[in-house]
Amino acid sequence: MIDWLPDLAAAVLAAVLAITLHEAAHGYAALAEGDATAREAGRLSLNPLRHVDPVGTLLLPGFLVISQLLTIGRVEVLFGWARPVPVDIRRMRDPRWGMVRVAAAGPAVNFVLAIAAGLVAHPLGWLAPMLPFVAVAWLTQFLGLLILSNLILGLFNLLPIPPLDGGRILVGLLPARAAMALARIERFGLLLVIFALIILPRLPGGLDPIGWALRHVVGAALRAVLTITGHGG
Repeated sequence: MIDWLPDLAAAVLAAVLAITLHEAAHGYAALAEGDATAREAGRLSLNPLRHVDPVGTLLLPGFLVISQLLTIGRVEVLFGWARPVPVDIRRMRDPRWGMVRVAAAGPAVNFVLAIAAGLVAHPLGWLAPMLPFVAVAWLTQFLGLLILSNLILGLFNLLPIPPLDGGRILVGLLPARAAMALARIERFGLLLVIFALIILPRLPGGLDPIGWALRHVVGAALRAVLTITGHGG
C-alpha cells in the first residue's frame, strides 16, 4: 500500500463529510422555512456527489495541489467550494430572517459535528485495547481531521463577504440601505475571497489578513472544542 494513502483517505473523508453536511443543512433549513427549491432540484441529499462543483471541488483544488507540489514541494494553500444548494428567498415565510437562519445552518452544523467528533473520541479510547493499533491510529487521525475540517469550514464561511454565509447573515441583520449595498458585491465576492487568500499573501509585503484571522480564530475554537469535549485545552 502507498504510505500516504491512509492519510489522504482520512483527510478526504473528513472534508467530504464537513462539506456535504454543511450544504445539506442549508437545504433542510430552507425547507423548514417554507422553501422547497432544494428538494425539487434533487439537492436535499446527503450524497456528496450531488454537491460536487466541477471547478470548485475538482479543478481548482487539484490545480493548487499539483502546482504547489511541483513548485515548492508542499501544499500551503488549498481552496475550493461545493455547488451551493439552491435557495429561493421569495418562497420563505419570513424572507429576511429566514435567509439568516438558512445561512447560519451550515456553519452551525459544522460546529456541532466538530463537538460530536471530539465526544466520539472517548469511546474510541475505551475500545482501543480491543482494536488493531493501525485502526486506532487511523480513526484517531480521522476524528482530529474531522474536528479541524469542520471548524475551518464553519469559521471560513462566517467571513462577512457575500456569497459566504457570514455575508448573507450580515445582509439580513443590516438596515435596508446598507444591506442592499453589501448584497451588490455578491457577484464579485468569490473573486475577492480568492484574491485575499491566494494572491494577496504573495504580493510584496505578504499581507494575509484572512489567513492570520483564521489561524488565530481556528486555534482558539480548536482549544474550546477540546475543552468542551473533555480533552483539555
